[in-house]
Amino acid sequence: MDFEIGERLRRRVEESRELGEKEFRPAGLEADRLGAPIPVGDPFFDRCVARGEGRTRWPGTGRTETSEPVSVVEKLLVGEELAYWDRGVIISTPGPGLPEDNVLSMGTEEQKERFLGPFVEPDKPRWACFGMTEPGAGSDAAALRTLARKDGDGWILNGAKCFIGGASRSDWILVQATLDPSQGRAAQRAFFVERGTPGLGGFKIEKKMGLKAYESTSFTLENVRVPATHLLGGEARYESSAGFKTAMATFNAGRPVIASNAVGMARAALDESIRYASDHDLLDRERVRDRIEAISRRVRKARLVCLRAGWLADQERPNIIEASMSKAVAAQCAQEAATLGLELVGTLAATGEHLIEKLYRDVKAMDIVEGTGQIQRMIIARKLVGLPR
Repeated sequence: MDFEIGERLRRRVEESRELGEKEFRPAGLEADRLGAPIPVGDPFFDRCVARGEGRTRWPGTGRTETSEPVSVVEKLLVGEELAYWDRGVIISTPGPGLPEDNVLSMGTEEQKERFLGPFVEPDKPRWACFGMTEPGAGSDAAALRTLARKDGDGWILNGAKCFIGGASRSDWILVQATLDPSQGRAAQRAFFVERGTPGLGGFKIEKKMGLKAYESTSFTLENVRVPATHLLGGEARYESSAGFKTAMATFNAGRPVIASNAVGMARAALDESIRYASDHDLLDRERVRDRIEAISRRVRKARLVCLRAGWLADQERPNIIEASMSKAVAAQCAQEAATLGLELVGTLAATGEHLIEKLYRDVKAMDIVEGTGQIQRMIIARKLVGLPR
């Protein structure tokens, strides 16, 4: 493995650092102060679009030019830097989001044109999202109960989703559903549900203790009818269980990136801890120095685990163990770093007047999203020592 970064990626990381300091940190602090997601009409999103953000990697029908592919390692290095400034703002930014990889790998050309086309050169901030998590199916994604029933030339969807990022503002939601709950993973399929479709509603933006810049939304599907063309991959996929496998492959490539977000947040907490300790003459205390040194080692270890998992994904090699390791290690490291900072800052943190207090609330989610730490350790155990399912 060679993790040396080229000049282009180095510039991109530096640009991300400048953008994070100038835009992401202020936007995140303001959203946290207001206790609400950044609103759709905020000029922040217009500036994102003006910078060329929020676009799809799909080149568009009839276009010959293609942009240079973005590696997973590049995504995680940029994601680490931006999360250093505010992870919640990263999730709030416009774009086709998590389901883009699913559409690129499984979607028909007509589906790419219809659902990714508006993101080629967006005329305004646009969002899309992936509807997987349910009230009774979080860590166990195979247990979802949103039901898809064939009905003539279309499908009827019924169910409920929760903690879906950006659902109420999305142009469309890629909804994961099952043809038969008793069949588990093999019966799962994904469907495009466009905003305004009758029966799609009940949107509720949940209140969270941290990461307040983006919305986590619950919604319901009541007899939502979608045409056959809205089944991801088309009718050719009707007899295929590739929907669940593709969703899991997306998570295995995405987990190292999420883990790198946690590394960035750990770095931020560590830097704030060192800054506070230096300003208040705490570095003379041996125990403080020892804990700072220990956290520093763990941050570097977490970064290396993330890079390994991302590198394997780029090589299209199995990375299930490494992806789960990166998520489990980085999330725990971020919590330890924020806890150290909170203890050093002490009563000042209780007033909500210090960044470390916000980081402490923000990092808690990193052990939950994209699979909890407990689930990651179960996955690792199953692969390494043959733990029964």
